[in-house]
Amino acid sequence: MVALGDLAVKFGGMIKREGAFDFKNGVFGVPIKRNEVCALNLRKLRAGESRIGGVQAVMQVGVESDAGVSPDSKSLEGALGFDVVTEVELREKGFLGLRKTKLVCTIGPACCSLDDLEKLAMGGMNVARLNMCHNTREWHQDLIRKIKKLNEEKGFCVSLMIDTEGSQIHVVDHGSPSTVKAGEGSVWFFTNEKFEGSRPFTIQANYEGFAEGIHVGDEIVFDGGMATFKVVEKVGNDLRCQCTDPGLLLPRAKLSFWRDGKLVEKNYQLPTLSPKDWSDIDFGISEGVDFIAMSFVNDADAVTHLKNHISTKSSKSIQVLAKIESLEALHKLHEIVAASDGIMIARGDLGVEIPLEQIPTVQEEITYVCRQLNKPVLVASQLLESMVEYPTPTRAEVADVSEVVRQYADALMLSGESAIGPFGQKALSVLRMTSSRMELWSREENRQDVLLQHNLEASLPDRIAEQICNSAAAMANNLGLEAIFVYTRHGQMASVISRNRPNPPIFAFTNDSSTRMALNLRWGVTPLLVDLSDDMEGNITRSVHLLKTKGLIKNGDTVLVVSDVIPTSTTQTVFQSIQVKTIV
Repeated sequence: MVALGDLAVKFGGMIKREGAFDFKNGVFGVPIKRNEVCALNLRKLRAGESRIGGVQAVMQVGVESDAGVSPDSKSLEGALGFDVVTEVELREKGFLGLRKTKLVCTIGPACCSLDDLEKLAMGGMNVARLNMCHNTREWHQDLIRKIKKLNEEKGFCVSLMIDTEGSQIHVVDHGSPSTVKAGEGSVWFFTNEKFEGSRPFTIQANYEGFAEGIHVGDEIVFDGGMATFKVVEKVGNDLRCQCTDPGLLLPRAKLSFWRDGKLVEKNYQLPTLSPKDWSDIDFGISEGVDFIAMSFVNDADAVTHLKNHISTKSSKSIQVLAKIESLEALHKLHEIVAASDGIMIARGDLGVEIPLEQIPTVQEEITYVCRQLNKPVLVASQLLESMVEYPTPTRAEVADVSEVVRQYADALMLSGESAIGPFGQKALSVLRMTSSRMELWSREENRQDVLLQHNLEASLPDRIAEQICNSAAAMANNLGLEAIFVYTRHGQMASVISRNRPNPPIFAFTNDSSTRMALNLRWGVTPLLVDLSDDMEGNITRSVHLLKTKGLIKNGDTVLVVSDVIPTSTTQTVFQSIQVKTIV
């Protein structure tokens, strides 16, 4: 074992600038004082404690062995919260063969049975998304409980996300639970009349004034281009339209109005979250979901308001993802990203508000900003849209997915492909294979996307933690290590290492289930639920023994170990560290 940079921060005193190499004791740098040392409590330090007086570090040389661990593996069974899918993949492909890009599936009528959900989980689904625009509260509750059951009984680690509907008014419903196809030249009636069920060639809008300011000759575009209609007559507050571009009409589809090739902007001064959204959010909190995706976010205040609401309603940490799907959101991108816990790039709605040719560069810019600010970014909408109907994607769609992976987005998301399409499992397989192949290509080409480092925090302790993570990622690449082990309670160091996109996979050992589920959306991170003690070396030895017992790590493997576990005992002083361990 070579241990680099066991970090301790003490109160009082001065920074010692002299250093020496002690060959006898195998220590380089300044001596560690075992008294007057405090844990690096980031929250307290950020709150105003600024009494940091010195920073000290050491290097040690040795090996990692589990010889002193009890061989009774039966008592350890189940102690390592390893996702069964990652375990299988690790056995088959080894550390460097693990897929790093995370996969999100929207759950709908086509994949809501327990058997279908298990197949998606086995296929690599990391997060299950529930679109609150569709289905009943009871349906969503049943789905959440099915996924939790699979996690508990089958050993999966699938996080739960609800996606709010938002207060946007351009939503229509054709009354059918599945898709309806509009043929070219067919005439449809758009109305705000409320009625149950469906009527032939009739579409119901959810907002009374949806046709205000719309003229004969204007166009109605479904879901950013799924189908297009031309307004041929205004009938009171309703519209009679003819289909000019045939296509599929999804239930609860979003629509936009165009005139002379430009979007007709309609400002209804609606809040970001509707009363229904707040009810859905409280439902999600009560059911213990892991992520809430917030639709039609236009400023950071809306995100902060939701996060404050969650903190008063739940002791569990629930992540808030802001969906970027409007021109106004792009104008305030940095502040929205900074306020949120992550970003979803909703390309379908975004493509309605900006020219189509700008989508690729805007997507790359959002992804880059998210990496700078260390927020996970999820790319959604129309990744494999043709697979809603066909079992094979277009080559252009595969190229699009490859580009998202090349940009190092944290996650890819299926929408209608899994929710209503008959080939959801095949679509997930395409994402898995494409992302794995693209990641392998990047590694073979030794291609590292250079990130212009943005300092995440201003305080010295936080900057130290950030530099440790940056160094850890660089060391893992330069030394050609098999994996990075991170011991963390809140996931911060695991996320910062992920931001650097290292070649080896990142295994995050945590004793907090909320942290585990949140890290499930981070690029390259495999979160594991374990018991953590103040004894850092003991944590490492026990987890390595567990991995060896399962046959997932072998003698000769070399891993980099990072820790930010804050000890509860005053006798333990070294809690942030970088170590390189060779397993024997």
